[in-house]
Amino acid sequence: MSRILYTFITLLFTLETIAEISVIPAPLSIKETQNEYRSGTKIEICYNPLLKNEAEYLQSIFTKEGLQCALATGIKTKNSIVLDLSSKIKGKEAYSLETSSQTIHISASSPTGIFYGIQTLRQLIRIDNKQIVVPGVSIQDRPSFPWRAFMLDECRHFKGKECVKQLLDEMAFLKMNTFHWHLTDDQGWRIEIKKYPLLTQIGAFRDSTQLENSRSNKYLQKPHGGFYTQEEIKEIIRYADRLHIRIIPEIEMPGHAGAAIASYSWLGCTGKPIPVPCKFGVNYDILDVTNPEVYSFIEGVLDEVINLFPSPIIHIGGDEVKYDHWKASSAITQYMEKNKIKNPAELQIDFTNKISRMLSQKGKRMIGWNDITGDKIHNFQAEDETGSSAQLAPGTIVQFWKGDSTLIRKTLEKGFDIVNSYHIYTYLDYTYKKTPLEKAYSFSPIPENIPAELKKHILGLGCQMWTEWLPTCESAQKMIFPRIAAHAETGWTAPESKNFTRFSNALQGLLKHWDKVGIKYGDFK
Repeated sequence: MSRILYTFITLLFTLETIAEISVIPAPLSIKETQNEYRSGTKIEICYNPLLKNEAEYLQSIFTKEGLQCALATGIKTKNSIVLDLSSKIKGKEAYSLETSSQTIHISASSPTGIFYGIQTLRQLIRIDNKQIVVPGVSIQDRPSFPWRAFMLDECRHFKGKECVKQLLDEMAFLKMNTFHWHLTDDQGWRIEIKKYPLLTQIGAFRDSTQLENSRSNKYLQKPHGGFYTQEEIKEIIRYADRLHIRIIPEIEMPGHAGAAIASYSWLGCTGKPIPVPCKFGVNYDILDVTNPEVYSFIEGVLDEVINLFPSPIIHIGGDEVKYDHWKASSAITQYMEKNKIKNPAELQIDFTNKISRMLSQKGKRMIGWNDITGDKIHNFQAEDETGSSAQLAPGTIVQFWKGDSTLIRKTLEKGFDIVNSYHIYTYLDYTYKKTPLEKAYSFSPIPENIPAELKKHILGLGCQMWTEWLPTCESAQKMIFPRIAAHAETGWTAPESKNFTRFSNALQGLLKHWDKVGIKYGDFK
């Protein structure tokens, strides 16, 4: 009986320890030691001078908890948290975290790695009587994929900078490094462009908003709108930079351009004035890609976008282009005949390559949704509208969101890099019934049919929050959380280490954290 009792107590202790050191995303290697760290009532962070931003960030976390925390440059081996750079750790985002009874030591080859080590530390910490307690651990960690993205659509419903900053905070907590910001679409233009002021004077506001679903005739008879000034954009970029998050802006073209065309009617195929669309779906006029003034407009917009965003990558959208508008235009038909362009998909590739050259000349790389490859992926596309021998510009990143997974291999074999955002797993606006947490967690960015030599060209994944039916920050949060944590783990954790049961258990710690910081998460069970 005593042996059974001893075994039972030992098992309980082991399970409690495992729960205590649960981290999302799960680290590459985490070993339990007996060296629990317990600080005094005054915490000291010792840091390499190159890590001032990271040290101050950690200090701010402790200060919010009501803890006393001092900073000191240099390395101290007793009663301190040490942040240090080491060339022995390979990879910009990799880090090690070691605890002893005297110190917590986070090492990395770059400030980014240190920052991610801090995020792990935050999940390990327990506060006891104004002291921090960290279990004895030795962690070696690095991400599986370099691209771990979250996208927010602010065109359908504008959320505002405080909502965005809160989302950036939680992205950082989960070691996500790319904020894909969907800033222009049919129903709203959300970024100030000084050369074209009507984009925000007109394009940022609509008269009403469709309710319930895309087939509904119900509308909220209330104006909706908003936009970011360039100073606000800069503020958010600075905020993200401190969190080691790059922001990739998306400027939609040639489709989803209703707000732009409502602002400047000459951008469209008909040249006729339209209001900013209030109905959602794929319904509206698209850019006239044969008009030289349209390219001048695009270049003017991109010049200001590039001047704001330091990201080396610019997203040009390219999805769901309704080719009917081009086919109905005699000017576009004549252009296609003159230039031996056989179908609308080939015309879109022609347009996309011109934008790629424009961006390349400005030192930027283009990314677009996988519609830009010319493959048929929509039911509204006729067979003779798609399929093309024309080649997309080299260096383009393709964001796969729809279509058969064989299209991923086809795109990789043509030499393109891919970000996998397959909608049935990664669209966060889908209900929990349609995409439950376990299904989201099961997503693998690399399909089974991909040869080993091509796998490195799948850069990672993106998860997307489209906001047609989610008007508030809170309503969006309930769909984002906790599924974003599943995608964060997929992007970071080695595939062989993923385990949904372990993840579900560790999620309890995240739920407590979200309760504390005011994040509203969905009823996912």
